[in-house]
Amino acid sequence: MIKYRMEWVISEEDSGMDIKTFLNLQKISKRMLTDIKFAGGKISVNDREVTVRYKVERGDCLTVIFPPEPKSPSLKPEDVELDIIYEDKDVLVVNKPPYMSTIPSREHPEGSLANGILGYYKRNQIDSAIHIVTRLDRDTSGLVLIAKHRHIHHLMSLQQKKREIKRSYEAFAEGVVPSKEGTINEPIGRKETSIIEREVREDGKPAVTHFRLVQQLDGFAHLRLILETGRTHQIRVHMSHSGHPLLGDSLYGGRREKIMRQALHCHSLTFSHPLTAEDLQFNVPLPDDMKELL
Repeated sequence: MIKYRMEWVISEEDSGMDIKTFLNLQKISKRMLTDIKFAGGKISVNDREVTVRYKVERGDCLTVIFPPEPKSPSLKPEDVELDIIYEDKDVLVVNKPPYMSTIPSREHPEGSLANGILGYYKRNQIDSAIHIVTRLDRDTSGLVLIAKHRHIHHLMSLQQKKREIKRSYEAFAEGVVPSKEGTINEPIGRKETSIIEREVREDGKPAVTHFRLVQQLDGFAHLRLILETGRTHQIRVHMSHSGHPLLGDSLYGGRREKIMRQALHCHSLTFSHPLTAEDLQFNVPLPDDMKELL
């Protein structure tokens, strides 16, 4: 299996710094350094193994080989077809179809995106566990971001806290939406009578959804939405609360005459690469079942 590794050529600015301090500046955690030392990783300078106390000099090539990642014994690799939009050694972007769970559940223990990714890793000798950065509900389609190593997941979690990972959605909502654009700012919490449903409630967590009307159609509105927060079922709850549940979203009051799942699709994903700082943006078209309604 191909182990995850990172390399740096030491600059004049960092010359004389011990490796522990240098790696801390690269946001490699103390826990990760401990695992590198005791769980099968390796630190070397110019192909010679060293400890974190070693002081690097200008021009040195510092290499960190991370230890094997522990795998979940309950998650099995499967041969699931993946629509891979982008991949490098650090991240993976996949266009998830509707009716596919992001991770296995009791109701759907097989055929999830996570099962498919693990199978893909196994076929390509990638030594990694599953690190989903942005999840989607089973019946929501569109772009999903995956980190290919837990250190990368850690860096992307920091980006998420700063709201630096942006997603835009397309949705079909019932009725006539009177405003061309607007913001729904209503707190969301778990519904007391359900372990699945959420609802707008005063003691909920802050939730902000921005929407823009693309076009008004016969009986429903085509919307584009951007989330400031990432609460569970946020778009579905906010649209239902506003009196315009998503087509097909029977959980939140949507009718299924036109489509058999919530008409919601993550069409755009924008983020800064966690290592190169390159700005990356990806877009995918609507899936067939939503296209047909247009």
